[in-house]
Amino acid sequence: MDSSLTEQTAIDSLYRISSLVSNTDEPEEALQLILDEIVRVLQPNSASISLINPDNKILELEASFGLPDDWQDVKLSLGQGITGWTALHGRALIVNDVKDEPRYICVRPNIRSEMAVPMEDHGIVIGVVNVDSEELDAYDESSLKILTLLTNEAARVVSRLWLIMQLRTKANQLESLVVMSQQLAGEIDSDILMEALARQGRHLMDADGSAFFELAPEGEKLQLYSLVVGDETIKETVAIPLSQSALGSVISRRKQVEVADLNFTEENEFLLTLQRHGFVSMLASPIIFGDEVIGVIIAYTKHPHRFNNEERKVFQTLAEIGALAIQNARLYSRIFASEESLRRNEKLTTLGMIAAEIAHEIRNPLTVIKLLFDSLDLQFTNKDPRFTDVQVIGEKLNQLEEIVERVLSFGRTREGMHTRQDLNALVDDTLKLTRLKLQQQKIDLQFNAITSKIHVDVNKGQILQVMLNLVLNATQAMPGGGHIQLETSVSENTACLTITDNGSGIPESIQSDIFDSFLTDRPDGTGLGLSISKRILRGHRGNIELAHSSPEGSSFRFWLPLSQR
Repeated sequence: MDSSLTEQTAIDSLYRISSLVSNTDEPEEALQLILDEIVRVLQPNSASISLINPDNKILELEASFGLPDDWQDVKLSLGQGITGWTALHGRALIVNDVKDEPRYICVRPNIRSEMAVPMEDHGIVIGVVNVDSEELDAYDESSLKILTLLTNEAARVVSRLWLIMQLRTKANQLESLVVMSQQLAGEIDSDILMEALARQGRHLMDADGSAFFELAPEGEKLQLYSLVVGDETIKETVAIPLSQSALGSVISRRKQVEVADLNFTEENEFLLTLQRHGFVSMLASPIIFGDEVIGVIIAYTKHPHRFNNEERKVFQTLAEIGALAIQNARLYSRIFASEESLRRNEKLTTLGMIAAEIAHEIRNPLTVIKLLFDSLDLQFTNKDPRFTDVQVIGEKLNQLEEIVERVLSFGRTREGMHTRQDLNALVDDTLKLTRLKLQQQKIDLQFNAITSKIHVDVNKGQILQVMLNLVLNATQAMPGGGHIQLETSVSENTACLTITDNGSGIPESIQSDIFDSFLTDRPDGTGLGLSISKRILRGHRGNIELAHSSPEGSSFRFWLPLSQR
C-alpha cells in the first residue's frame, strides 16, 4: 500500500468519522459508525469492536461486521484469543496466517489473517478493534497504521461520549436526589419513610434490589425493615447480629461496605433470601444522624458489579438525606406528642387552679364553722348518743381543713423550682420543637434577639409551656402558611418577648376576654392555653397582654422581671 495514499486515506477517514459521530451521543451507535468506516477503508471480511466490562474484566462485543449470529453474545476473558491477548498486553498484533497462530479462535472457517489493535484511554486499555480477512498476508504496517489511527479516534470518541453519559447520569442523579430529598422531607411518618428510602435507593442506583435495615434499640442486631426487589416491596422478619455479618462492619466502622460476591459473606439466613432473588453484589451505606446510627441502606445487583466512586458518593448522599428525613419525622412526632401533652397539662393545670379557687372559697366558711363548733363547748356523757356525734363532727371538720390545705398547696408555684435562665435560649428551645411543624405548614419564622443574654428567674418548664402555646396558637391562625416574628427586648428591670403573626386575627368580640378560661373561637380549642399562660406569668411576677389584633394578624407580648442575681 502506497504510504502517501495511506496517510491521505487515514486523514479522510478521520474527517468522515468526525462528521458521522457528531450527530449521535450514544456510544454503541458511534462505535458501529466507526466500524463501518474501518470496513470501508480496509475491506475486511469481518470486523468487530469489543470493550472491557470494568465490573468483570470481560471483553464484550459492542459492534460487528460479518460475524455469525452465534458470536454476537460471545464474551472473551483477557488473554483469550488474539483479541484477548491484545487487550491483556496492550499491543497491536498482525497474524499473517491464523492456522499457524495457536492463540487464534476460529470464528469463520475461511478466515486466514487477522489484525487487532488495542483501544486506550489515558494509557488504560478499554477495548480492542479487530479485522479479519480470507486472504493470507492481508495486512501490513500500512494497514496497521490506518487501523491504529482509526482505533485511537474510536477511543477518543468513546471516551468523550462516556464522559457525556457520566455527566448526564450525574445530572439525572442530582435531579433525582433533589426530588427525593423533597419527597422524603415531606414525609412525617417514620414507617412510611423507611420503606420509601429503600425504594428510592434502588431507583437512584438503577439496582435490581434494595433494603433498609434498622438498628435495634439494644444495638446488637439489624432488623430488616423493607426489602425491595424490582418494583415489589417484600416484608420479611429477619434479624442479623452485628458480630456475624458484613453489615455489622458498616455499623462498627460507620463507613460504606461493598461486597462483590455475597456468597462469601456471613449473613446467616438472610443470605438464602438474597440467593433466592439472585443478588450477587451489594453496596451498603450507614444512616447516621449526629452520633446516632439509625440503620443501613443497601443496593443489590444480580450481576457482579464494582461500584465506582461516583456511585458510592451518590448513595452516601442519599443515606445522609435519609438520616435527616428520619430525624425530622421523629422530631415531628415529638412535636405532636408535646402538643398533646401541652393540651393535657392545660386541662390538668386548669382543674388544679379551679380546685384551688374552690378550696380557697371553702376555707373561710370552714374556718368560721370550726371556730363556732369549738366555742359551743358541747359536753356530753359517754352514755349520751350525742357524745359520739360531736366527736365525728370534729374529726370531719379537721379532715376537711386538711383537704383544703393540700389542694391549696398543690396549686401554689414552688419557688424552689425556679432557676436562672436566658430568655433567648428558652426561645431557641421552643423553636427547635416547632421548627419542623412550621416548615410543614409553610410558615416562615424570624427571631430578632438582642445580642446580650437576658437572665430571668423562672420555672423553665412552665415558661416553655407559655412560649410553645403562643407559637402553636399562631400556627393555628395561619392554616395556609404565613409569617411569625419573635422579638426579645429589655426595659429597665423587665425582660419582654413579643410574638407576632400575620394570621386571621382574633374576633373583636372576644379580645377583651381572651385570657378567660374556656374561651376560644376554634372548634377544636380548649380555651385554656392563654388563661394558663397568664396564671403562670403572674406566678412569676410577670404578665401577658394582647398587644394588637386585626384581620392582618395578631401580636402578644409578655414580660418577666430580670434576675437580680
